[in-house]
Amino acid sequence: MSIHHNQPKGLFLLFFVEMWERFSYYGMRALLVLYMVKSLQFSTEKASHVYGWYTGLVYLTPLLGGYIADRYLGQRKAILVGGILMALGHFAMALPSMPFFFGAMILLIMGNGFFKPNISTVVGSLYEENDPRRDGGFTIFYMGINLGAMFSPLVCSTLGEMVGWHWGFGAAGVGMVLGLVMYLWGQKALLGDKMMKPADPQTNYWVPVTLVTMMVSFLILTAMEFNGFEIFSRVPRWLYWSAALFVLIGMAYSYASKPVKSELTHIEKQRIAVIFIMVFFAIFFWTAFEQAGSSLTLFAERETNRNLSLFGWSFLVPSGWFQSLNPFFIVVLAPFFSGMWVNLAETKREPSSPVKFAIALGLLAIGFVVMIAAAAAYQQSGPVSVLWLVGAYFFHTLGELCLSPVGLSLVTKLAPLQFGSLMMGVYFLSSVAAGLIGGRLAGNYDTINHVNFYMIPTATGIGAAILLLLLTPKLRKWMHGIH
Repeated sequence: MSIHHNQPKGLFLLFFVEMWERFSYYGMRALLVLYMVKSLQFSTEKASHVYGWYTGLVYLTPLLGGYIADRYLGQRKAILVGGILMALGHFAMALPSMPFFFGAMILLIMGNGFFKPNISTVVGSLYEENDPRRDGGFTIFYMGINLGAMFSPLVCSTLGEMVGWHWGFGAAGVGMVLGLVMYLWGQKALLGDKMMKPADPQTNYWVPVTLVTMMVSFLILTAMEFNGFEIFSRVPRWLYWSAALFVLIGMAYSYASKPVKSELTHIEKQRIAVIFIMVFFAIFFWTAFEQAGSSLTLFAERETNRNLSLFGWSFLVPSGWFQSLNPFFIVVLAPFFSGMWVNLAETKREPSSPVKFAIALGLLAIGFVVMIAAAAAYQQSGPVSVLWLVGAYFFHTLGELCLSPVGLSLVTKLAPLQFGSLMMGVYFLSSVAAGLIGGRLAGNYDTINHVNFYMIPTATGIGAAILLLLLTPKLRKWMHGIH
């Protein structure tokens, strides 16, 4: 089974750029909770809340970054801006000081906002409408994401946990710089002029400047709150609502001044509605899936027997290494999934995108059934085999391959051209809610019986899958022939 099916050459440039960007992101993420608990002496609850705040907001800013790319910068320039901000953020994380810690997180959150939605939109621009290679191409692109994610915990966790925390964070920064260099080297030759200019250009630049200023101010205030300054508790609630209203008025003004070509047809509105509905169901998936960096990492740290012996050599596996299991399975299985979607499409047997999402939620639930059994085994006889986590991550990965690359592809198929990156930002809102909810859930890890703890994502995954299957006929109608 061929994995490339004559894919565009530009796909492989974006594959490697995204690989290095994800190397930096997941390398930092693998260390984050352990660094906060062990080095900064945060409680499990506070560390989980900061982790949830970070993983949530890192997917809120793509809404802003996608909007600015669609209207002002163009996707290609936005990718460059985002990469520079993230590189600065990783190197700031390598500096051993609390202000640098929160400042680094702000740079990473803003940088991801410019990078993440726009590189996915550029991938979509490589294909014509109803090109059967699209889902397969996004699965290959997704393999690049996970190739970086697979090696980064091995490198960054080894350096961070065994040499020094800031060596691990510095290695993440080097990965981001390598991605930037590759992007600058190959973009002109392999991407041509695709996505260089905004699809629906605007000239009222005060709107993006104001929005970015307000977002950065919000991030600074949130960081100060976590650092003990209790800023939010001293600010009147009406001020929050006034600020939110100001942001909405600014965006409404910008959209009101758009040219006539941006008016949406009835079909386009229905397709956008499908995107929002799929975002809702993706929240259930990512809320559970994001336990990888919090409660599952703590399970690996505290309840898993990490002492392994190979060929007479014994060693303690760093807890962060377990986060390489998911991307390892992605890299192994993605070529199969890529070819499978293309072959099923060619024989007209490919499941629709909503059905793929429902399958993903079911597979995720099975992974947490494995964790329920693992937690029960720990209660009976103490630290458990690493194979329990291997099994859970395997099923989570099967689910991820049915949802994440498919979701990215679906947005590029359904979103009107002038709202391409904005709608990609909307899709990433599922990860905002998931990060915040998942962080709150993980914050209760020390207070809830762990068998009961893992029943929560199991039950929600099954329930969401059933509901989505019931809605699938209506969603397929609104998609108007797009699979």
